[in-house]
Amino acid sequence: MVLAKNSICDFGWKARDFALKGVDGKICTLGDVRGSKGTLIIFICNHCPYVKASIGRIVAEAKALREIGIGVIAIMPNDTARYREDSFDNMKVFAANHGFTFPYVIDETQELARAYGAQCTPDFFGFNKQDELQYRGRLDASRTTLVPNARRDLFEAMKQVAETGPWPRESNALNGMLDQVEGLRGDACRAFHMGKIAIECIGQS
Repeated sequence: MVLAKNSICDFGWKARDFALKGVDGKICTLGDVRGSKGTLIIFICNHCPYVKASIGRIVAEAKALREIGIGVIAIMPNDTARYREDSFDNMKVFAANHGFTFPYVIDETQELARAYGAQCTPDFFGFNKQDELQYRGRLDASRTTLVPNARRDLFEAMKQVAETGPWPRESNALNGMLDQVEGLRGDACRAFHMGKIAIECIGQS
């Protein structure tokens, strides 16, 4: 499917609530993970090569963000019948192996992914404390290979959201994400499928 720039640039909309089962067996809602300064919602799936390559950095940044009042949750919306590696049992293993310190939940109907307009994995949605979307961009300047001293786009943007509320739209993070999407489209791994809509697994990070 075509990744529409205007949908990615649509800031200010309110986070949709949810009630999804986590790998700890508990039902998790937006209110359970909302931080005092904001919330980061990440759509990932276990088998995506870009998630695998960046998951260590995602976990580290999630820890750093939680320390400044940003709540974090990861959501797995993939078709588990089609991708067994993304099964609920394998989600438990994935979270344990990578030391998740935040909830990891499954979106079995894919309704939440549709509501948020998730288009690839990993896909980051950063909200301020009023639950208004402020950040939609990449993790950092690396993709599958770590770039030394890479700019921490996600952390820096969410740190500003925590401190002031808004995030400056002139940041390079969004443009960097769009450039990477276009650059990787030709060899993108089709990672999670929502009905007849194929969502591409494209490295934003």
